[in-house]
Amino acid sequence: MTTESTSKTRGNDSRLLGDLVGRCTVLVADDSEAVRTALDVLLSLHGLDVVCVAHPAAALEVLASRSVDLVVQDMNFRRDATSGDEGVTLFHAIRHAAPGVPIILMTAWTQLETAVALVQAGASDYVAKPWDDTRLLTTIRNLLQLRIAQRESTVAMGARREARQQLAGRFDLRGIVYESEPMHTLVTMATQIARADVPVLITGPNGAGKEVLAEIIQANSSVAEGPFVKVNAGALPGELIESELFGAENGAFTGARARVGRFEAANGGTLFLDEIGNLSLNGQAKLLRVLQSGEFERVGSSVTRRVRVRVISATNRDLRRAVRHREFREDLYYRLNVIELQVPPLAARRDDILPLARHFLPRGYAYSVEAEAALRAHHWPGNVRELRNAVERATLLSGSMTIEPAALALCADELRAPEVVLEREPSREEIEVALTRSAGVIARAARDLGLSRQALYRRIEKLGLRPAMPSERDALN
Repeated sequence: MTTESTSKTRGNDSRLLGDLVGRCTVLVADDSEAVRTALDVLLSLHGLDVVCVAHPAAALEVLASRSVDLVVQDMNFRRDATSGDEGVTLFHAIRHAAPGVPIILMTAWTQLETAVALVQAGASDYVAKPWDDTRLLTTIRNLLQLRIAQRESTVAMGARREARQQLAGRFDLRGIVYESEPMHTLVTMATQIARADVPVLITGPNGAGKEVLAEIIQANSSVAEGPFVKVNAGALPGELIESELFGAENGAFTGARARVGRFEAANGGTLFLDEIGNLSLNGQAKLLRVLQSGEFERVGSSVTRRVRVRVISATNRDLRRAVRHREFREDLYYRLNVIELQVPPLAARRDDILPLARHFLPRGYAYSVEAEAALRAHHWPGNVRELRNAVERATLLSGSMTIEPAALALCADELRAPEVVLEREPSREEIEVALTRSAGVIARAARDLGLSRQALYRRIEKLGLRPAMPSERDALN
């Protein structure tokens, strides 16, 4: 820690950490008294509550006894240790004891690769000794702001949970599982419009939960005691649309037998027209008439029948675009879309991922911390349906009652941790010259080569070089 960087960070107090003063506690775990003192002074000057300990056991005792918002931990706690194994053990213990607390690793160059591996396993960041005050404070600020946001989100989630319980006490929610604000708003709206006898259009991607929303509307409507008939409108063959929707009489066409159509079957209840955007133009025309008048004739019959049916339709298509391209009738669109409910994809309501994943998990099973992190990190292009399938697959493939990431078999591209980018690849000769010129001071050599210290450490290890180890004074200056 340099005098120059200290003066700079003091001057930037309000800009860097001023909004966090009095709100956050940082735990520092390092066996070096000099390091603990330096960090205590630095962070305290910037208004943070700092707790310093010298041993891993003491760090875990602090975590068990009080609330901590961020941990800065060393990788070694014995003078003769250089492997970083103690730091790895402490990291996993902290993750187990306080899963949501961000962890910054303090590393020497000999533990750099281990630190990078821990970042890929969930550590928030690593800082090489000697550290740069401004960079460290910026990192801490960003992580604490995220921590505060998560804490506020947890409070908001608790309020939504209470509101959901109240909603469930008044309405039949059909067992829907959610925690996110978008879904709470959507479900609340569905209960509000349920008793209005008007058509509803539910839009959203495949597998997002459009059908369960339709079931909520039906269950709380004035026709809740009536039938709930589901039709995949896009799968209706063009030549059989009329008979499927309206029924047919014996002999109406070759092989025809008397049958009741879907509208008659749904009389006094709800007809759910799924994938309405894929209905043929011919089918759209026939559907429009019955929606306008409530009347139809069976194929082969001249008898006009009248039904009372609540129509709910759903689609993953952009019907406005389809109307512009003359792929969907404009008059039918406005007939169906008296009220529109838009179901967001699962990736846009990430607070729902873990509650749904736990809901789908059979009794007795549980997720590891790493598996839950993998579930949260995945993009879920297949939405809730993909999540359900992943959980079912994991329970079959898992060799134990604890589900690990491998059993989930999620796409690696979705889970890959951010890679550490090397600025450039200097030659062995360039590095040796820079180290000689800087008398082994990594920060100075890195600056001369145009690299970060971390990048230079990685290059040194790759080439099998070993710079002169800095003195204790150098480690803190």
